[in-house]
Amino acid sequence: MTLRRRRAASLIGSALVAAALLGGCARAVSGTGDAARWNATTVGGLEITNGASGPRPGVPDSPLAVVGGDGGELDRLARNAVDDVQRYWRDELPATFGRRFEPVVRLVSYDSRGPDTTVCGTGTAGAVNAFYCRADDSVAWDRGQLLPVLDDSFGPMAVVAVLAHEVGHAVQSRLGTADGRSIVREQQADCYAGSVLRWVAEGNAPHFQLATGPGLNQILATLFFIRDAAGTGFDAQGAHGNAFDRVSAFQFGFGEGPARCARMDEAEVRRRITQPASGQASSLDAGAGNLRVDDRDALRALEQTLRAAFDRPDAAAPTVDPSPPPCAEVRGTAPASYCPQTNTVGLDVAELARIGTPPEQGTGGGLGDFAAFAEVASRYALAVQHAAGYPLTGLATAQRTACLTGVWAATIMAGRGAVLQLSPGDLDEAVAEMLRPRSLIAADVNGAGIPSGFARVEAFRDGFTGGRTTQCLQEYR
Repeated sequence: MTLRRRRAASLIGSALVAAALLGGCARAVSGTGDAARWNATTVGGLEITNGASGPRPGVPDSPLAVVGGDGGELDRLARNAVDDVQRYWRDELPATFGRRFEPVVRLVSYDSRGPDTTVCGTGTAGAVNAFYCRADDSVAWDRGQLLPVLDDSFGPMAVVAVLAHEVGHAVQSRLGTADGRSIVREQQADCYAGSVLRWVAEGNAPHFQLATGPGLNQILATLFFIRDAAGTGFDAQGAHGNAFDRVSAFQFGFGEGPARCARMDEAEVRRRITQPASGQASSLDAGAGNLRVDDRDALRALEQTLRAAFDRPDAAAPTVDPSPPPCAEVRGTAPASYCPQTNTVGLDVAELARIGTPPEQGTGGGLGDFAAFAEVASRYALAVQHAAGYPLTGLATAQRTACLTGVWAATIMAGRGAVLQLSPGDLDEAVAEMLRPRSLIAADVNGAGIPSGFARVEAFRDGFTGGRTTQCLQEYR
């Protein structure tokens, strides 16, 4: 997870491999567009809610049988989740695709810490996973490690989301679309999971409820957690996508429904995927490491990319100052702030360095260099809005800011010649930053942010894929 800078003929920076629990989820045994609009006050047309997310109280458990289960709470959670997901497809598959939905034949629970058994032709010892098996039309999950981690870290709806993804593979099997490149199948299954979770958020699920505010943000955090390791090529066997791409696919399903998911094919995925192919990043990563955000050369390079992305001849560029004077007009926002009175982007370099420290190298809650640089870019984006005569407070400002930060990110994609360049994992750092309660990437000049993580990511993606400042300024008013 690095942001690279180029010095002379060499690139500095490398991918830090992040562990992902779900290395591959749809198993087959041999021989046997644009997302819906998310605005600052609704999520795909649904009101933002802050209520409970998780199992509905007082609802009878599903009668579905589970092979190998221990009768515990996590198996009960998984059984109810699969039951609700299949109820969705029982109505949706004929309504959208004109096909009858047949429930999966078997549900299998195993403990990856226990004695080795065989599921779908593979041993379960150490198999921290959940998957759909085409050979016997089953959905299996690890109750020993995977489900406890998901439930403890992100809540019970994380388990529902993962199993909705796996049943999505069963839907592919029923539609005859289960073959082809891994990344296409997995992106489509994420999309199908998004359509199921939309149905849950609308209050239709018998066993579960989902708030569209923090509840959905936890789903996005789950997708960040189970992303591909940085450096995994999109063409690799079992590739699912980085966090940015997985969130995008989920949002397509949540906003537009399963018909949008079915349109995903290799050409569509290749057009929008941000994960490079195998080998594309390896030549750039040799001998590199996460940039020190407090390095003066790195900060100068950052400012150079911001000027290249945004500066206009008819507007004065803001000054980037590590020791800014007080600004009476606005509330300070750490670790970076914008003062319209002096047209200054002020930096708290020590705090930026803390955020820029990868989680594996520190204990201070850091995210990585790109997350820190993107927070600076967001404050520079406020100067762009100020020069264009736009207000600097309010939800629309926060959306424009996220969009413009995405524009800047697109200018430093590898191969575009920028002095700083994106490397594997950087966009995932942006997703992680935007899911924090006080994200600056999606905040106005006083730090007031968009309440919906979906809307934050949507606005950033608009800028990243559109690549034009004028589009951000005109779209978010």
